[in-house]
Amino acid sequence: MLTTDASQARYLIDPTRLDLAREFRRMPRGHYSLELQQVLYRMRWSGVGQRHVLLMLEPGRRWMLAQLPERRGEPLKTFPEQVFTSIADAEWTVFCLRWELLTGESISNLNLD
Repeated sequence: MLTTDASQARYLIDPTRLDLAREFRRMPRGHYSLELQQVLYRMRWSGVGQRHVLLMLEPGRRWMLAQLPERRGEPLKTFPEQVFTSIADAEWTVFCLRWELLTGESISNLNLD
């Protein structure tokens, strides 16, 4: 049986690679370098639940920050105070949360524009 265990991940995100965060900030919808793609794969594969995601409220107009449940079938945890009207800002917020979770370093307050 195939399982996913985040503790088995081999790719570690280097918290000093702010150039990769800048690259994502500039182009949140892609064309990524190979190194940034590896970071995104790692962020998207974090094992069981509790990953931050975006919940679409109005197609193409509004998104809310949410967090997957620990187990499938349980309700999402939503953050009604975190509603976005820009997909770029929404995806940047999720990127920063996942970066901090995996590196222990916060980048949300850095000016990476």
